[in-house]
Amino acid sequence: MFKWLKSGAPWVWLTAGAVSISVLSVLGLLLLIGWNGLAYFWPAPLYQWETEQGEKLIGQVYSQEYVPISHFKEEVSRIPKKSIDSGLIKRISIKSANRDLYGSDFISLLDVELNEPTTPSDLLVIERTSDGDFYGRPVGYYSSVGSIDKNTQKALAVGLVKAKMLREDIDYLIKRDVQGLNSQLEKLRLEKRKHQFDKSLDADLMASYYAKSQTLREKLMQVEKVLDGLQRQLASQGVIVEEMKGQQVKIPLSQILDAWYPNQMNLPEKLLHWVKQVWKFLSDDPRESNSEGGVFPAMFGTVLLVLIMSVIVMPLGVIAAIYLHEYAKNNLVTRLIRVAVINLAGVPSIVYGVFGLGFFVYMVGGSIDTLFYPERLPAPTFGTPGLLWSALTLAILTLPVVIVATEEGLTRIPVSVRQGSLALGATQFETLWRIVLPMASPAILTGLILAVARAAGEVAPLMLVGAVKLASSLPVDDQFPFVHLERKFMHLGFHIYDVGFQTTNIESARPLVYATSFLLVTVIVGLNLTAISIRNNLREKYRTLGQD
Repeated sequence: MFKWLKSGAPWVWLTAGAVSISVLSVLGLLLLIGWNGLAYFWPAPLYQWETEQGEKLIGQVYSQEYVPISHFKEEVSRIPKKSIDSGLIKRISIKSANRDLYGSDFISLLDVELNEPTTPSDLLVIERTSDGDFYGRPVGYYSSVGSIDKNTQKALAVGLVKAKMLREDIDYLIKRDVQGLNSQLEKLRLEKRKHQFDKSLDADLMASYYAKSQTLREKLMQVEKVLDGLQRQLASQGVIVEEMKGQQVKIPLSQILDAWYPNQMNLPEKLLHWVKQVWKFLSDDPRESNSEGGVFPAMFGTVLLVLIMSVIVMPLGVIAAIYLHEYAKNNLVTRLIRVAVINLAGVPSIVYGVFGLGFFVYMVGGSIDTLFYPERLPAPTFGTPGLLWSALTLAILTLPVVIVATEEGLTRIPVSVRQGSLALGATQFETLWRIVLPMASPAILTGLILAVARAAGEVAPLMLVGAVKLASSLPVDDQFPFVHLERKFMHLGFHIYDVGFQTTNIESARPLVYATSFLLVTVIVGLNLTAISIRNNLREKYRTLGQD
């Protein structure tokens, strides 16, 4: 036994076991998040119950739990003997939707209070633009002329196609005309203010300004009239639905995004619907204070932020590491710099956020506004949190990681390689550029991978320097200069925090927290796999003695 312990075999097994447990834990966590998130988009069946008082109840089974009977002493006479013997009774949480009618999405009842559920095939789920989903039984489809079509399923399908086309026309007009005309009006206003600052505003310029602005406003009014007409077409027809208490409700097409009969779907139809809902989650904008809709702006902002941060931090980190390893002498100053770099890696991220807010936003951004955008003041342009300052803050936060990883890579390159290059007549810079850096590129990319893994999940500093709950527009659009680094942006990490803790309907939005968390992990893994594949190719290309 002593010889076996002395051989080191137990430590090998313990290490292997610890690694295995860690891997299984990570996979289990990802499976839990993915299952709870992706199952949200599956078309669950709609059940119909009847209570002891004869009231009908329509909804989806959200969760079930067993509660000790001791919590229901007053109602113990109604509990079946089987439940009394086990000491537990089932409580069912039912998603009844229709938030605007009932005030809540969920109803919690004991199993003994409900009869056996049925799954009527005519129950309809309507996805609305606001107030969540609507569950009920369709009665008819009303048109703009006042007629009612009893073949609701067919008429609603045709109406949804028409509504989709109208929404596309509305979005096209808003993006092409409304935003463009508003942008031109803003440019005119800024030009006028600029002339006022220069004291070159005369009567001719004022007349030209009023003429151009009046023309643009007239065009804007014409576009708004067209938009009003399209909105009226959407609101003039819709579906009449009977909810579970017998009340008939008119839901216009302007409020309907999608509708389906879950109890009529077979497995291929459910799978197709699931794929459609997942795609909408990835490509749509959020609604209802982020508790519904998609996460495309947050996903776009996260990826763009990480890419800009990588472009900033890589040159800074590599240059700093080259100086410390190749040029700087091993003296007290150099040792202090290395100690400072190592200590910076342990500074809490919120401290970097405070530094970014004070230095980048207020000092640098405020100076840029004073020098280059005086006509826009007091409304700030760069003197307010935005994408650029967030990327710079994260670059400073991840800089120690890149420096340390690059220095490690430079240390592992044999001295004989440098000496051979210098002996052949190359300068030190040529040796670094053509020999050392290509061979150290796998280590440099390892630093980038670690930097991306940390930066993509950071939330605390971004809350101070640029991330917002809702952004009116993306940082990239078709208006010059196309990439607007001064704009605020949405971030998946902040989106998770907001939906999980700040929304008014947390229980209904909980599946979106899982789905967004799984998406954030997927984005980070995708970025890292891309960098890892590039690193592996470079490692094979520059494999030498002394490298892995």
